[in-house]
Amino acid sequence: MSHTTFFLRPLAPFRLDLAVWVLRRRPENLIDRWDGTTYRRVVVVNNSAFEISVAETAKHSDQLRVSIEGDPPDHRTKQLIKQAVENALGVCADFHDFYRVAARDPKLALLVARFRGMKPPRFYSIFEGLINGIACQQLSLSLGIQLLNRLAKNFGIGVGQGNSLSYAFPRPQDLAHLKPTAIRKLGFNLPKARAIIEISRASVDGRLDLEALCALSDEEAFQRLMELRGVGRWTAEYTLLRGMGRWHIFPVDDQGARNGLVRWLHLRKPLDAVHAQQLLMRWKPYGGLIYFHMLMNGLDEAGYLM
Repeated sequence: MSHTTFFLRPLAPFRLDLAVWVLRRRPENLIDRWDGTTYRRVVVVNNSAFEISVAETAKHSDQLRVSIEGDPPDHRTKQLIKQAVENALGVCADFHDFYRVAARDPKLALLVARFRGMKPPRFYSIFEGLINGIACQQLSLSLGIQLLNRLAKNFGIGVGQGNSLSYAFPRPQDLAHLKPTAIRKLGFNLPKARAIIEISRASVDGRLDLEALCALSDEEAFQRLMELRGVGRWTAEYTLLRGMGRWHIFPVDDQGARNGLVRWLHLRKPLDAVHAQQLLMRWKPYGGLIYFHMLMNGLDEAGYLM
């Protein structure tokens, strides 16, 4: 077991705690872990599992120390891990233009100031983003996270021993051979179980290249996702936002996010998808950032943030 370290200098403003919370969404998340000072995650690169940890350095609050535990990673593996961490925590995201827009809107300015330094997350793969979307369809976020925890504990690669065992998010090859009953036992319904397996099998046998969707336009990628079993508009938009980093997209079918808009803006009536889309035009092209701020505001209201 080796221990490799490298450093990242995030583009300011940056707060590690907020970046981690918008990634993990709930305290019970067992895949993306946070103890108040250090973020931890198991990643799998070329069939080798690594435990990564990210924390601010003692001397420089604007510098992150990233540690990799596992077999000694070669240069290519280290670069892939570095890129994954940068994407997951939004380390290189530049939103100074968004801050300028927010400064001209008194209501938004207060919200942005509360969470200044939060960076938009991106899942470690489009596959992970898509499966997250399928798992959380028409469920509370807390229940969706529990389902994803079970998926990781049963089919993800584990690192560690005993009570310290941690799990990576399952890869397509970890799920492709399963029967729907194996996933249904975890609490997924049959349509979701079938969708997860079909997408995994298509990814393994080469019929589906999710990462290639990054090269497509929003509309092209959206349409390709909508062709997949179990994927509707919300899941497709969610995957574009959290899986591909399309920060301008607000998944308007997200009832929780729409409710967040209603509470934040003190609206008298609930918002449907059409009216939410019209409302979000005032902050175009930052719909996805508004979405993440609604998530953070909800976490704050629930008392999860310190």
